[in-house]
Amino acid sequence: MDFGQGYISKEHRELHQSATESADPSSVSPLQISLKSPRSLKSPRSPKSPRSPKVQGKGSNLSPRHCKQSHSQIDGRPKKGGSGGKGTWGGLLETDDLNSLDPNDPNYDSTEDYDNLNEKKKNTDLDDYKKKATIIVEEYFTTDDVVATINEIRELGKPLYGYYFVKKLVSISMDRHDKEKEMAAILLSALYADTFEPAQVYKGFSKLVDSADDLIVDIPDTVDVLALFLARAVVDDILPPAFLKKHMASLPKDSKGVEVLKKAEKSYLSAPLHVEIIERRWGGSKNMTVDDVKVRINNFLKEYVVSGDKKEVFRCIKDLKVPFFHHEIVKRALIMAMERRQAEGPLLDLLKEAAEDGFINSSQMSKGFGRLIDTVDDLTLDIPNAREVLQQLISKAASEGWLCVSSLKSFSVDPEKNSIKDSTAINFKTKTQSIIQEYFLSGDISEVNSCLEQENSSNCAELNAIFVKKLITLAMDRKNREKEMASVLLSSLCFPADDVVSGFVKLIESADDTALDNPVVVEDLAMFLARAVVDEVLAPQHLVEIGTQCLGPDSIGSKVLQMAKSTLNARLSGERILRCWGGGGSSRPGWAVEDVKDKIGKLLEEYESGGEIREACRCMKELGMPFFHHEVVKKALVAIMEKKNERLWGLLKECFETGLITMNQMVKGFGRVAESLDDLALDVPDAKNQFAYYVEQAKIQGWLENSTSFSKQEHANATENGNL
Repeated sequence: MDFGQGYISKEHRELHQSATESADPSSVSPLQISLKSPRSLKSPRSPKSPRSPKVQGKGSNLSPRHCKQSHSQIDGRPKKGGSGGKGTWGGLLETDDLNSLDPNDPNYDSTEDYDNLNEKKKNTDLDDYKKKATIIVEEYFTTDDVVATINEIRELGKPLYGYYFVKKLVSISMDRHDKEKEMAAILLSALYADTFEPAQVYKGFSKLVDSADDLIVDIPDTVDVLALFLARAVVDDILPPAFLKKHMASLPKDSKGVEVLKKAEKSYLSAPLHVEIIERRWGGSKNMTVDDVKVRINNFLKEYVVSGDKKEVFRCIKDLKVPFFHHEIVKRALIMAMERRQAEGPLLDLLKEAAEDGFINSSQMSKGFGRLIDTVDDLTLDIPNAREVLQQLISKAASEGWLCVSSLKSFSVDPEKNSIKDSTAINFKTKTQSIIQEYFLSGDISEVNSCLEQENSSNCAELNAIFVKKLITLAMDRKNREKEMASVLLSSLCFPADDVVSGFVKLIESADDTALDNPVVVEDLAMFLARAVVDEVLAPQHLVEIGTQCLGPDSIGSKVLQMAKSTLNARLSGERILRCWGGGGSSRPGWAVEDVKDKIGKLLEEYESGGEIREACRCMKELGMPFFHHEVVKKALVAIMEKKNERLWGLLKECFETGLITMNQMVKGFGRVAESLDDLALDVPDAKNQFAYYVEQAKIQGWLENSTSFSKQEHANATENGNL
């Protein structure tokens, strides 16, 4: 078409050019162009393909009157570009529905349509689940009926959305009272592995940590509360401890989720007696001691042997609310089965069903069997064939699939097969005696470490326990100087706590024989045990573990534990235990507390005047008195308040983050400053205001719990109870 003559508008030119370029020159005449909708790629002859009006012309001369171009200033083009109005085909490039698919289109993919429908259905299901889950949670907080709530969740179905219920339950309870928080923790334990798969619980807590930045907008104490929920989940064995470090790696360093994970690990799970503290934080397991739990376990196992009612046993297990102590159920059930062979079948069936239904998890099951393996030699005194019977029980449990044998210690029916091991132990005992006697003469700790590396290169746990037993046994026959040196050496060797526990268990088990030569064995052993706790070689909870492995309530072992606990609970117990043998807990026996205080003051002054933080931490470690680090906290706080120099605050931060100063020592240090505020105010008028400010900063840093208070009355009560 020639546009050489006549007036043609710009729109007509562009329309003609576009149609010409998109058309096939061999099939479209330059005088007759059919414009078809891009919706269809069918042949122009197809009756299903709508055609646009033809553009025709009979010559190359087009006068202005042949062009439908208006010379008026008013735009005369049709509305919507000619694509509107009744009975029209629509615009050139217009589609009827961008979201719909045409089954007649050659490019139509049926799976795409199915995926869209499936996605819409999935979103609808999740929205419906969210609404119903919220209602169930609210009803549970009103009724406190765990069984009814679990039934409602099961009726709701959708196990793949279990993670959302976990998130919703915890997030709602975080904004409620302690009662609801405790209820939420109990319900999670009841749902775990029974109604919800472990992976759903894991995912639910992951979502909670990820949303910490959003939760803190409405719940200011999100970091503390959510950290406690994580710690409670770990203690209740519904969340693996590895969750904390593994999930931390996937979060931005400046997110609140990282703070939550750090607080859960350092402030709660690393604290002494953390299990009892966490369990009772919201009022759970009140007024129930370890002995009470043991009595209840023993009673319902005896009732089960008579009645055979498993449902009643499982109800009792749930009511105990001590999932971290289920290994005691396993141990006592096995001992009962070995003592009463006629009850072996029912008791093994009980343990099997408890494992399969998730009432007792695999780690607690293995721990129960492991504890029995450790004490099987003692059982042979009452049950001569205890080894053979235990081996049969292990084999049966493993064959039925409810016990993982690979998680147990090596165990042999025939003690003679361990003759090589016994000869190694005898040889090690002989060499150990020489090493310890030489140490009592020289006081060289590094030489002891060197000798132990040669004699126990594999760091065998049993040999470590033998060394602990031999060290304390030899020290008890000597003077206070050697006893002090033995405690100093024990805190310097860095043996695993479990090995030290085994050593003390061996000491207590042989206490009856030792008493023949040493009439004050109870007092000496109790003091060594208390000193190990003060030196933080052992945690207070290890006393409970030692107690579970000792004999009857009237045994020497029970008397040792009772005396050790009484000594630790006394007022100013740390200083008294430290000086009981005339020592100061350092590598130089005989240091007085005043000397230690002087050294702490000097190292703080040196650091404050420009010293290196690593050097300050090294000096604190060399003191060898972790139980006395509250003095570092106290002196540092006083110096900060007096000199307005916060460089020491950075030292406290480094010490806490590296674990050099524990939260317990932080609390003691702040508490001692609180006691002396009135005297300090004489030199620093705003001492009380400064102290209140630093307490809040310590809570923000995670050094202190949000509930920590230093009012005089509370501090006096704590001092009377021996906590400070």
